[in-house]
Amino acid sequence: MPTLIPKLTTWRADLPASIVVALVALPLCLGVALASGAPLFAGIISGIVGGIAVGLFSKSPLSVSGPAAGLTVIVLTAIESMPSYQMFLMAVVLAGVLQICFSLTRAGILSEFVPSSVITGMLAAIGLILILKQIPHAVGFDREAVGIFEFSTANGVNTFSRIVESLSASVTPGAILIAGLSLAFLFWWDGAKPKDGPLRFVPGPLVVVLIGIFGNMLLGVVKADWQLQETHLVQVPITQTLSQFPSLFTFPDFSGITMGIVWSSAVTLAIVASLESLLSVKAVDEIDPRRRSTDKNWELMAQGGGNILSGLIGGLPVTSVIVRSSANVDAKAESKLSTMLHGFWLLVSVALIPAVLNMIPLSALAAVLIATGYKLTKPKLYTERFKQGWTQFIPFVVTVVAILFTDLLEGIVIGLAVGFVFVVARNFRTAITFACDDEDCLVRARRNLYFIHKYELQKSLDRVPDNANLLIDLSSTSYVDLDNVDIINAFIKGAQYRGITVVIRGDLALRTVKLINAPQTEVRFA
Repeated sequence: MPTLIPKLTTWRADLPASIVVALVALPLCLGVALASGAPLFAGIISGIVGGIAVGLFSKSPLSVSGPAAGLTVIVLTAIESMPSYQMFLMAVVLAGVLQICFSLTRAGILSEFVPSSVITGMLAAIGLILILKQIPHAVGFDREAVGIFEFSTANGVNTFSRIVESLSASVTPGAILIAGLSLAFLFWWDGAKPKDGPLRFVPGPLVVVLIGIFGNMLLGVVKADWQLQETHLVQVPITQTLSQFPSLFTFPDFSGITMGIVWSSAVTLAIVASLESLLSVKAVDEIDPRRRSTDKNWELMAQGGGNILSGLIGGLPVTSVIVRSSANVDAKAESKLSTMLHGFWLLVSVALIPAVLNMIPLSALAAVLIATGYKLTKPKLYTERFKQGWTQFIPFVVTVVAILFTDLLEGIVIGLAVGFVFVVARNFRTAITFACDDEDCLVRARRNLYFIHKYELQKSLDRVPDNANLLIDLSSTSYVDLDNVDIINAFIKGAQYRGITVVIRGDLALRTVKLINAPQTEVRFA
């Protein structure tokens, strides 16, 4: 495990970054809990566990874990089908145990097979969703939870109809003013932030929160009818004294451990949470400026341990989440210290200053999320993918559109399907070169040969005339599928009856292959 004592330079980068991530995480933790039908504090618990516990054991330097928007429907269904919330917590604990089992079977390697076009499509789609979903909150329309990512809700309202409704029926001037000032400051600060001096450590989102709090207080003095009321502010559970804080935690009920619904929910949570974590960590590795690579199997272990702890103290399932992780990267974090500190800030804030948190306007936090979303889906990203060709651009766009009009997991599955079609299509391109000059013939493999190249190889060998000198050139390959090896061996076996001399070039591919060398046929390595 990497050292837990960071260098001074790491502290200087990670401390302000952790504040940014905490401010992004707070409304999402509450929103996911509300959308999942769970106690609001359950979302905070999973944010704290995802930051401190998962951050401690994970080997990802920049990934941030917490409650995931992609699990809201699954969690809501599970909670509604359980006799009690405490029994649902048992399913979360069991899901964590299953994730550790996945880690031991090295299931994390599956994420390495996801095309990069799908990963970048996922990032761009999440950016678009953040912008679209936060527009209503920016204008003071706070009927939908902040953490909702699905295109359509159960009552038939979708992302675009919600925007139209918010702009036509419920525009709050105070919210628009605060969101507008916050967005203007964030985009200005990105360019104006000094490179030297103490101001370079000031997180823009922290200033935005102060703008929201004091701006709303000022509205109460100069224009009271514009001041935002409780429904437009953060709503963190509050206890009267610090000694009552532990009463907010809930513990699992293990009496129903033999119930089928508990185990089916646990399996579903384990599989989906593992998939979302692996994809998020893979995406974070790709946007990491230092391009560090995370051990995916160890990540499953860390996520499983986090879910066990979260379930034991009343929290929602945790996964690596791309919104908080991308905010962490954008805030110039250097190590996982930022992740751990963000969990610490959440814990300290809800324990000591919940009343202050409840003064933060949702429109100010919406501005932070809109700015984060824009950085994930900049127009430059689309033009870069377009320049890379249709084989990259189409899976990218399909992933973006599919996630936008369904939800995160369904959209990724659709994007993967399209991406794999293009992967297979690329491998169907000509892999064999055939040429003949009188009696001298060449069959050359231009890249590795897989089962899909069987027909092409067989067709080329069939063109070799009798009494020819054939060179089978495999020097450009590092792997030849056994089906293709069988075709080559079969050709060599029949070559003795046709007077064909065979030379194999590229011993790396076929040194271990049992070539059938008939007496009348010369077969050698070149």
